[in-house]
Amino acid sequence: MTLTETTDSVAAEPPPELVGDRPQLDGPAVAEEFARLFDQYAAPMHRYLARRVGTEQAHDLVSETFLAAYRQRETYDPALAAVKAWLYGIATNLARRHVRQEVRGLQATARAVRREPDELAAHDGRIADRVDAENLARQIAPAIADLSEGDRDVLLLTSWAGLTTVEVADALGIPVGTVRSRLHRVRRQLRTLTEGNRHA
Repeated sequence: MTLTETTDSVAAEPPPELVGDRPQLDGPAVAEEFARLFDQYAAPMHRYLARRVGTEQAHDLVSETFLAAYRQRETYDPALAAVKAWLYGIATNLARRHVRQEVRGLQATARAVRREPDELAAHDGRIADRVDAENLARQIAPAIADLSEGDRDVLLLTSWAGLTTVEVADALGIPVGTVRSRLHRVRRQLRTLTEGNRHA
């Protein structure tokens, strides 16, 4: 059992020491592997979690994710999910525990973009684009907050974490078809909302 994401089986690893009938998953090699995984996934995972629960909470959740992964390393099965999906699944489950902060964060985003046009004019850059983006954020943030937990997880894992539908399915332990149907439904709802507000 290895945490490395490779498809090349040519390079043989030395057999792990056995503890009973299970490989020993301790020692310097495992610590090095988790350090490599942390280096590879911590920053993008932090960005994903920060958008869900805020920057301060994201720091804690990234640490909690890797601690939980280390503690659960014996349960990881590469035949069931790639390590990226496994880690994002853990992170998403931890974020669910903080759903109140998540909803509050989305509502705060909606409130934060309610600025006066004079205040926006003081900013450097493309004012019209910025106003359009802020109006869109104000429209979408409450709608995302109102989504069911499952729909919100699918949307945010694909759009904010950049996971594929297969990776989202692995992370959440649901069929790929379910991910696709949820994503289609949510995108249709958000499109209807934004188009309706444009014509209003």
